[in-house]
Amino acid sequence: MSPPADMALVAQGYVRAKQVTRHHAKSFFFASYLLFGLRRKAAFALYAFCRRLDDMVDGDDAASAAEALPSRLARARQRVAELYLSMPELASRELGPPAERVKVAEAATPWDAGEFAALEHTVRHYRIPEQPFQDLISGMEMDLTLHRYTTWAQLDLYCYRVAGVVGLMLTPVLGCSDAAAVEPAADLGRAMQLTNILRDVREDLERGRVYLPAEELAAFGLSEEDLRRGQVDARWRSFMRFQVERSRAYYARAAAGVHYLTGFGSQRMVRLMGAIYGDILRDIEARDYDVFSARAHVTTRRKLALASAALVLPRAVLPVPQGEVRMPLLPTGTGGLS
Repeated sequence: MSPPADMALVAQGYVRAKQVTRHHAKSFFFASYLLFGLRRKAAFALYAFCRRLDDMVDGDDAASAAEALPSRLARARQRVAELYLSMPELASRELGPPAERVKVAEAATPWDAGEFAALEHTVRHYRIPEQPFQDLISGMEMDLTLHRYTTWAQLDLYCYRVAGVVGLMLTPVLGCSDAAAVEPAADLGRAMQLTNILRDVREDLERGRVYLPAEELAAFGLSEEDLRRGQVDARWRSFMRFQVERSRAYYARAAAGVHYLTGFGSQRMVRLMGAIYGDILRDIEARDYDVFSARAHVTTRRKLALASAALVLPRAVLPVPQGEVRMPLLPTGTGGLS
């Protein structure tokens, strides 16, 4: 048996998690207004956990602490394992019993005690499995070692680990335990991460990273040097059209699973979140695929319009596809179906 939770500390943690979400994830925070009570607080607690991990790798102090990152991520794995000492039935089967993975702490972790208490409360209340948390840490580890991606399979794994698993964490919070919801939840995360990658090509280059698969760039006659020049030509437009179409296919696959969510407001929240992120693709198209000179975004006015639609005509926002969703093919005749 675990000791009873300090509910004052838990409450403090939920407040801090809400502040972190409001500051760093404006679209997610906006969509969260469609959730209520503990579901909304739990969503904030999960986001704050993910944000702290991301800051380990990409935050302002990440460069100065680069040598300590592997040990800090290893410590993060142990902290996650600690959550499951009293819930071994939800622990990672891949990594083994949590008691065998918890050791004496040496490395620091970025979590405020209150934030972690809120996370623990969320995990216990909604019985969220451990594996998605550990897979997220694996995604952070990829950012330490992989700054270039050769194939779509590599990038797809990265998108799954850093974003797809977030959908798996949220699924119990949003009122679903049906195993059929797992793939659509992961697909929404993949779609959103790929959207981020397409939007942030310039920023990633400045940080020394290229997420766009080299094989796919080459299929359209492009190279990393072309990205550095920031030239929007016919090759780049064709490449981006392919990637936007792939992203939309993932959004469509995610939409097909929304009906599994039973929590009050959950379906509308997920539809709105997918619609807001999907609208970044519309803005990229409106800019003629120029993601080099300015950052594509969704205006507050547009978000309000999408929110109104989610309330009044939810099925029109992130609509369910009619028929099978097909992934686009590269000029070589191959595609990226996962």
